[in-house]
Amino acid sequence: QVQLVESGGGLVQAGGSLRLSCAASGSIFSTNPMGWYRQGPGKQRELVADISSSGRTFYADSVKGRFTISRDNAKNTVYLQMNSLKPEDTAVYYCNAGTYLSGSYSPLNYWGQGTQVTVSS
Repeated sequence: QVQLVESGGGLVQAGGSLRLSCAASGSIFSTNPMGWYRQGPGKQRELVADISSSGRTFYADSVKGRFTISRDNAKNTVYLQMNSLKPEDTAVYYCNAGTYLSGSYSPLNYWGQGTQVTVSS
C-alpha cells in the first residue's frame, strides 16, 4: 500500500521561501516518477513539477527558476524548494506518485493529504 505524507507548508511573506517534503511508503517510490501539484482557491489542480526516478525534472512555466524539485531515494522522500514566493503561489500543495504517458507526467491515484501554502503580499 502506498502512502504519501506532505509537510512543510505554512504562511510566508512574498519573496520568502518554503521547503515542502513528501515521505512515501511502499515500493512505488523507487521506480516511479513523483510530482507536486497545487490547487488554489477556485482553481483546478495543476502540475507544478515532476521528477523521474533518475532525477530528470519538469517545471510549470509559472514556477520555473523559482522552484526546485528533488528526491532522496534512500529516504523515500521528494522535496519542493520554493523561493521568491508570490501571492499567486497560495494553494494546497499535493504530492503524487505517477507514471509517464507519451513522455508527459500522468498522475496515478496516489495522493497525499495536502499541505497549505499561503503567501501574503
